[in-house]
Amino acid sequence: MDRRTFLAAVGAGLVVRPHGITAQTLLVPNSAGTNLPRLKAPADAADCHMHIYDPARFPMVPNPRVPPSNATLTEYKLLQQRIGTTRVVVVTPRNYATQNAVTLDALAQLGPNARGVAVVRPTITNSELQRFDNAGIRGIRFSLGDPATAVVTVDMVEPLAMRVAELGWHVQFNMPGDQIVERAALLRRLPTELVFDHLGSPALPAGVDHPSHKIIRELVDRGGAWVKLSGAYLNSTAGPPFYPEATRIAQAFVKAAPERLVWGSDWPHPTAPGGTPNDALLFDLLSEWAPDESVRNRILVENPAMLYGFS
Repeated sequence: MDRRTFLAAVGAGLVVRPHGITAQTLLVPNSAGTNLPRLKAPADAADCHMHIYDPARFPMVPNPRVPPSNATLTEYKLLQQRIGTTRVVVVTPRNYATQNAVTLDALAQLGPNARGVAVVRPTITNSELQRFDNAGIRGIRFSLGDPATAVVTVDMVEPLAMRVAELGWHVQFNMPGDQIVERAALLRRLPTELVFDHLGSPALPAGVDHPSHKIIRELVDRGGAWVKLSGAYLNSTAGPPFYPEATRIAQAFVKAAPERLVWGSDWPHPTAPGGTPNDALLFDLLSEWAPDESVRNRILVENPAMLYGFS
């Protein structure tokens, strides 16, 4: 079976492996290695942070970031087969600016096992927000760290939060720790639940000792915030296989508030430094971050069901 036939079979939901792919290996685009994780995903495990890039069907806006060209939904389903997750949260990436069609298309194909996070500006109409809600969108994202690639601004956060609060959505932030400290007053007064990408991205080497970690902990302890256990490679200078600084941050959150954490692959890893990471290894990090199986199941199944409204 050639690659095109294999991908078509995956897209149709068939479990078909080409010659050379065994039960112990699976080649996935934008992912190093072919090994499966040692950690077995529980039923209904959710990957709560990934992106679709499908330039052939959904052209992207000009952006300094160079995206993957083979990060379609069909390609992503290979990752699901590899790590064992079945639920997914699709997040509109910066290369699509506020063009959320690629995310909505993925939600339509995936059905009830998928939710989405959109990127919008205040010009969006109420009817369009309602259309997004009907399609499975449950939050809006603000990526504010890099002005060269940002398509939204901090002054848009509060007006949009006021509007999406009526839909029960959350506001998701991809911003460095220094900005979290700078915008702490804004974060504290927002009317929605908050979700922080990639362990909250505290500055290194401070990590958990950075003041942004304390602010996120305060918001989490108040019951108004969540943290994504994702982006280990963005929060460690030592790298694989252990990502020690990221592990320390993740373990601190797991110890403090396991009921407010979800896990995400960040596939296809558009901002990973130093080459494509191994997704099996990233999934296995959960064994280090949350050694207790019941806690891991909460992070992978129960918490995503609560935050995103999975049945």
